[in-house]
Amino acid sequence: MEIPKRLWIWMVILATCARLVPHPWNFTPMMAIGLFTGSHAREASSGVLATPLALVRSDVVLGLYPGFWYVYAAALIPVLLGRLIRDRSGASVIAAAAVASSLSFFLITNFMFWATGQLYPYTIGGLPACYLAGIPFYQNQRWAMTSTPLGPLGYSAVTP
Repeated sequence: MEIPKRLWIWMVILATCARLVPHPWNFTPMMAIGLFTGSHAREASSGVLATPLALVRSDVVLGLYPGFWYVYAAALIPVLLGRLIRDRSGASVIAAAAVASSLSFFLITNFMFWATGQLYPYTIGGLPACYLAGIPFYQNQRWAMTSTPLGPLGYSAVTP
């Protein structure tokens, strides 16, 4: 299925706006859009550009922050997962990719926050403490990924 250029533009605008309007932490369609663009882009570069472009556009307004580079990198994992599932169909495949996208983002960003920050000690207890502190944020992200019309399950009707 060929996706019109207009739809790509609207997805970037939607993702940008979703980060700019007041929302619970991590309750945005960024991972869902990455998964969708990865699975539907004819060329991988189109899917890879959509998510970071939305992040950059919104961060121009919000301001850059320490660690933005690993957030951007972690946001590309759903695009890769979308490429991997593009020839498969079914709600279970999409649900598995959605959960993997959400979980990978949580694991990568919290690990990097621990590794590059000074809030948690670099000990055997510091990393688990960092992950435990991130769970409330993960709950919002997981909910956005699987339970809203913008989540990947909402795209199951158009997945090949």
